[in-house]
Amino acid sequence: MVNKEIIEPKSYPISLFEQKKETNNLAIVLPGAGYTTKAPLLHYTTGLFYTKGFDVLHINYTFTRKEISILNERDFASDVLLSIDSAIKGKKYNNYYVVAKSIGTKTIRYLIDNLKLRNAKIIWLTPLLQNDDVFNTMVNGNNKGLCVIGDRDSCYIVERFEKLKNNQNLTLKVVEGGNHSLDLEEDPIQSIEILKGVISDINKFLS
Repeated sequence: MVNKEIIEPKSYPISLFEQKKETNNLAIVLPGAGYTTKAPLLHYTTGLFYTKGFDVLHINYTFTRKEISILNERDFASDVLLSIDSAIKGKKYNNYYVVAKSIGTKTIRYLIDNLKLRNAKIIWLTPLLQNDDVFNTMVNGNNKGLCVIGDRDSCYIVERFEKLKNNQNLTLKVVEGGNHSLDLEEDPIQSIEILKGVISDINKFLS
């Protein structure tokens, strides 16, 4: 007899920022492992969506390096979906955007299989292009998407990025000198300009 461990789904901590009046629009923000929803890029993205009339849902998971090394993507996505479902129970959203940063992009393949999110628009921030599931979802996906990645990011793989250009549903932006946080290592002032540019790109994507 094999003793197989059963891992129960878990719900991550969430924050839901709601409009004063009921809205049909929801933006779901999936942070990086260490790049939280309070970090600059996601903080201002949240503000942008909110001013556009969206409710904004933060899924507030964090992982240690050890947890990342053993992370099961299907279970991770299942837990994210459980968190989303618990947050929006009784809501009547029909226009969804998913903003996924880094490790958050690992969930997208599974999220868009969900009936609610099948037509969601995806904002891929520093996607893990080295991950086959992430890459194949981006190359073959039908969802309208915006991808932003820095050319100094270890996840930026030129050959794979070039193949993304074959998907006409994707709008692609490479940040020159940008690292995995979309910052310049030794230029904080220019890093602020990059942040401004990325938020402007997201604003255009919403238009």
